[in-house]
Amino acid sequence: MKTLRSIAVLAAAVGMASCLFQLEYNVGGTVTGLKGTGLVLQDNSRDDLRVNANGAFTFSSRVAKGNTYSVTVKTQPSNPAQTCTVQGGSGTMAKANITGVVVSCSQAGRYAYVANQTAGTISAFSIDSANGFLTPVASFASTGAGPVALAVDPNGAFLYVANNTSNTIGLFAINDATGALTVTDFSIATGTGPAALCVDPTGRYLYVANSGSNTVSAFAIKSGIATPVGSPVAAGNQPVALQTDPGGNFLYVTDFAGGNVTVLAIDGATGALTAGVSGSPFGAGAGAVSIAVDPAGTFAYVANQTAATISTYSIDLTTGALTASGSPLSTASAPQSIAVDPAGKFVYAANVTSSNDVASYAIASSGALRFSSTAVARSLPVAVAVDPSGQFVYIANQNSGNVSVFTVDAATGALTEVTGSPFLTGSGARSVAID
Repeated sequence: MKTLRSIAVLAAAVGMASCLFQLEYNVGGTVTGLKGTGLVLQDNSRDDLRVNANGAFTFSSRVAKGNTYSVTVKTQPSNPAQTCTVQGGSGTMAKANITGVVVSCSQAGRYAYVANQTAGTISAFSIDSANGFLTPVASFASTGAGPVALAVDPNGAFLYVANNTSNTIGLFAINDATGALTVTDFSIATGTGPAALCVDPTGRYLYVANSGSNTVSAFAIKSGIATPVGSPVAAGNQPVALQTDPGGNFLYVTDFAGGNVTVLAIDGATGALTAGVSGSPFGAGAGAVSIAVDPAGTFAYVANQTAATISTYSIDLTTGALTASGSPLSTASAPQSIAVDPAGKFVYAANVTSSNDVASYAIASSGALRFSSTAVARSLPVAVAVDPSGQFVYIANQNSGNVSVFTVDAATGALTEVTGSPFLTGSGARSVAID
């Protein structure tokens, strides 16, 4: 009897202890692009965290298993003024720490870079944030032959260049004060015919679409140095464009010859890519040449150059799977490059037809596109980029060797060319990136 009583007392004590000592876990993630001061994050409307630099962050208060967490921006940075947004910031605590919250900070673009394929150079410009006017900084020799694609890391510290002819990637450090470029790594081997680049939202991983070998290469990047992650992963027939979702969980790859979108899962700890997303590859249209994902990560848009259409998809935030939203939109043109503005209100498509224009489309709440207007660029507009502020749109014109700059009507998305545009680059302007 005494033994049974002792067991009962012990069981009660264990039960009380489990109530008193609930399993609790940390909530954290990564901040990128922060240049201002005064950023304050908040979890569950009560736990404040002041962040002073890019990199990892963790809230001091832990959250019990089964309870919810909700990370928001309490105070935006100033000096310079920036806008920071949160991806993957809410959910229910499982039996593990949360480390994948991404806080991305941006401001009006400061520098513009253009890859000149024929000249083998990178043109650098400073941007007047008041009117979009470009002032040349300098022209820099690429580290390899045939530079065709550019990507700036989320912190604005490095520029990555895909050299299509020499099958390499070049890395440049960006001078924060002047925009000038300094080589940090001359020649990183890729697959055959690197055609596109993408840096994940945390700034830790670089992905390269190898159009000649039908693969995607993954690299871990740190302080301007890139280290291969595993072996290249198969990605359709002639992959020419890629884009991550805003949370950095999935990589979307368009293949030109196959007319599909391949979805690859990203390992947040290593950057490794894994195939096997249910339903992948997803059908697009003939000549699927460019892809853009909206800021909320809910919609994806693919420019189908040969089919003269734009495909619209809704994105499953959990699985990464795509669901086509009706039939592709006929453009009566040949869209070569596509981009979404930072507010998720408009889509812009550069059309490589005789009209040499860029089309504006309004985005409905369903993700559907409605044609708005066109603006004339110059000869063979092959690439489009939107300023982080959403004020300006930049178009690289391959045949005319220059870049057109337009202001954006915030209400309609219509474009008006800025004074002084187009701005001279080198011959064969193929890509434009904004820091």
